[in-house]
Amino acid sequence: MSDRYASFVQTGAGRALVKRLGLPDPPRLRRHTPGDPLVPGPVLLGSSAGGRLAEPVGKILTAAGVTLPDPAASPDAGARFAALVYDATGISDSTELRQLYDFFHPHARALLPSGRVIVLGSPPAECDSPREATAQRALEGLTRSIGKEFGRGVTAQLVYVTPDGDAGTPVSLESTLRFLISGRSAYVSGQVIRVGTGTATAPADWDRPLDGQIVLVTGAARGIGAALARVLARDGARVVALDVPAVGDALAAVVNEIGGSAVQLDLTAPDAPTRLAEHLAGRHGRVDVVVHNAGITRDKTLGRMDADRWDSVIDVNLSSQERINDVLLERDLIPAGGRIVSVSSIAGIAGNRGQTNYATSKAGVIGLVDSLAPVLHERGISLNAVAPGFIETRLTARMPLMLREAGRRMNSMAQGGLPVDVAETIGWLAWPATGAASGNLVRVCGQSLLGA
Repeated sequence: MSDRYASFVQTGAGRALVKRLGLPDPPRLRRHTPGDPLVPGPVLLGSSAGGRLAEPVGKILTAAGVTLPDPAASPDAGARFAALVYDATGISDSTELRQLYDFFHPHARALLPSGRVIVLGSPPAECDSPREATAQRALEGLTRSIGKEFGRGVTAQLVYVTPDGDAGTPVSLESTLRFLISGRSAYVSGQVIRVGTGTATAPADWDRPLDGQIVLVTGAARGIGAALARVLARDGARVVALDVPAVGDALAAVVNEIGGSAVQLDLTAPDAPTRLAEHLAGRHGRVDVVVHNAGITRDKTLGRMDADRWDSVIDVNLSSQERINDVLLERDLIPAGGRIVSVSSIAGIAGNRGQTNYATSKAGVIGLVDSLAPVLHERGISLNAVAPGFIETRLTARMPLMLREAGRRMNSMAQGGLPVDVAETIGWLAWPATGAASGNLVRVCGQSLLGA
């Protein structure tokens, strides 16, 4: 469903009305198109005194074709930047936080529309002293405020990078930077991402980061799942698209479009995990990425909800993920270097009236990531989750008008996201190069005002 208000404010009359009345002003977001440069302009890279990441990040960005102005040169008062990247790992005391002001204050208005702000820090739990941990935790307030303050489609993220990394850490740092600085992250803002250790492999071609990978996508016939299948196939994956038999025609259309293969299967059937495992083993011998996207809603307030509504939502959205993981891992079908990505929801963070069953299941998905990611790390497998906010789908199009408009406007982008925004984020977490980033929950919500 189109957002008529967002279209109207791009007209002359709309611009005038927004300015006069102070109405929400949805910007045009820069989204990824194959063949686009990583960024549409130069990137300003700054560093705190003693920062440990500025040099490797500079090399990463330069190798990716990004122009980095010389920080020692005299500043150009009229310079405009596609991104501001700041290495804050050298900040070890709250008194040193002034360095953030000194970098961002003079450049706050120098970002191009849909610009990017990325701050790099050290995980507070891995800092050498309480004072350093305190200062590093303060970075979250900075980036989340910038995301709400700069406007014009600008996004802001904090990336914590473990100081004692392994060979996978710099690869996943590059992968994460490439995602966050590009148009792929258009609807991701105000997030905290952790890059640790693990198995990560850089692709031969960053335009096809999933070449040769076998990727399973559940709930692939429509909406986010269909967009996800397209994005993964575009990035080189061989997609195994799964959905229930009732939507077999829609599933076949997606598979024919992307050149993938289809599996019609009800994930709540007692033998579903075994049948799926046997299919993957027989056809492909493995599955490199599992994306748990299948989900349903059965909305009612808790006092009016029958037991079947509760049971079916928990079973599809949460328990089926656990059962599939168990069988695939038990049979060693997910190799070292594999990735699992689960789809949660902002409802699992903030709750939602009339969705106690749905919110419970999606909060459980977050719990699944928190509890299982450390276990899978020992096997060289990463596990992450994404939490979509208001996304323009056929389901949200059926919402009452006022609720739909509230969902669209109550975020830093003043608009709903698109299924491709969720798909791009999942795609990044599915890249082999992102394998050292595990245990993350990444919200795809335009920095919604709901939740944390």
